[in-house]
Amino acid sequence: MAGQEFQTLVETGLLRQVETVVVEAHRDLYLSEAKEWSRPLAYRWLHYEDPMPVERLLEGTKRLRRRGAEFNRDAVEKACQEASKRGFLN
Repeated sequence: MAGQEFQTLVETGLLRQVETVVVEAHRDLYLSEAKEWSRPLAYRWLHYEDPMPVERLLEGTKRLRRRGAEFNRDAVEKACQEASKRGFLN
């Protein structure tokens, strides 16, 4: 997905879909650790102001997995199906 035209990812809604999966996993992990959570905190944690948001989501996913976060399987499957349908997955 990182190699795709950014505008296409935005227009198809795929970027928002993947972003939601990662942010929700971040929220669930923080809450399970009894840490205060907010959406701005998650975006700062992802360094989302970076000009390459897909790469930041990938890095964030890897860091969350190392910490034991769980991702919504249905949401991940849905995003993967959409990405595959559009030719974004290799």
